[in-house]
Amino acid sequence: MKSHLTNDIKYFDYNATHPPYPEILESCLKEYLENFYNPSGITRYSLKNQGKIEQTRKYLSQVTNGKEKQFIFSSTGTEANFLLIQSLRILYPNLDSVIVSPFEHASMYAALDSFGFSPILVHANKSGTIDLNHLERLLKENPKPVICLYAGNETGVIQPAKLIHDLAKEHGQLFYSDLMQAFCKIPVPFDLFDGYTFSGHKIGAGMGAAVTYLPAENKNFRLFGGGNQENEHRAGTENTFAINCLQKVTEIQLTNLEEKNIKLKGFQKILEDQLESFGCEIIAKNENRLHNTTFLILPIQTVDFFLLGLEEKGIIVSTGSSCKSRAREASKSLLQMGYSEEEALRAIRISTGSFTTLEDLNLLIDQINILIQKLK
Repeated sequence: MKSHLTNDIKYFDYNATHPPYPEILESCLKEYLENFYNPSGITRYSLKNQGKIEQTRKYLSQVTNGKEKQFIFSSTGTEANFLLIQSLRILYPNLDSVIVSPFEHASMYAALDSFGFSPILVHANKSGTIDLNHLERLLKENPKPVICLYAGNETGVIQPAKLIHDLAKEHGQLFYSDLMQAFCKIPVPFDLFDGYTFSGHKIGAGMGAAVTYLPAENKNFRLFGGGNQENEHRAGTENTFAINCLQKVTEIQLTNLEEKNIKLKGFQKILEDQLESFGCEIIAKNENRLHNTTFLILPIQTVDFFLLGLEEKGIIVSTGSSCKSRAREASKSLLQMGYSEEEALRAIRISTGSFTTLEDLNLLIDQINILIQKLK
């Protein structure tokens, strides 16, 4: 299946948004146009649409080994994260802080702040993984729920979830995880997490559907009130089109997962070998990482001109997590890992995916080389 892109853009920012699968979105749109009825209505047409939503919920329970009623659909990853953290506030009304990795998406920290939790940051290693010794010390001194994403938005580093889970459970604590970058990119040990989130736009299902898996059935877990949709967890008419897309693209991604990762692992090696020959530093190169993600420090100071130069050639990369890439702030992940602000400001992220071709990759490598030599 090929990308729908018919222009000359060479896209290397899959971690921000995966280009949509055109055949899937077109078939789901056709289905929506023929059956646009509000799933919350009382007619048989509405009930049929509600049944489709429940079928997707059932499908997710099957691929994750989770409980159907604990899967809640919302519209964005940010909403999904807010619902996840709201569940903590309901479970622990007097809790003032939680233990959090320093690599979370900005929406996770914002959700913690919104619900009155102070984040206790776990120390990080230059490898891009959290310091398990520090985590253990924090849990011993003052046990708190633990929040740690499974795969880094910027570095692609995969955290030691089994060890984190074991430490959390040893001290009787919940373990939540943001799976936005892991879902449909690598096999995910869902059973290790009490609660988690992921989003359709990260896998090629388009915008409009994200998922929260709640730690228990509890009607008091509620993102919005005012309606009984999503078992009263999130008022508002469900996006039947986006939810349908989410299931169908998930099916494709999981079916092709091994084949895709073999391809992307090969691309990653080709890319990183060349980048190192140009004087770039590959961050966390020897760690367990997503095969689609390369986070690097350029050997030049003029990163803005470098990015503009790539864009002029129709090539799109990123400076890091999409929540802040426009701001051009130093990557907080890199600062927590021990890199200097100057180094962090020279970092860019290249992320590939289902539609990336070797031809596109070679063009990217050539243009990076030309720009580095020109801007040195």
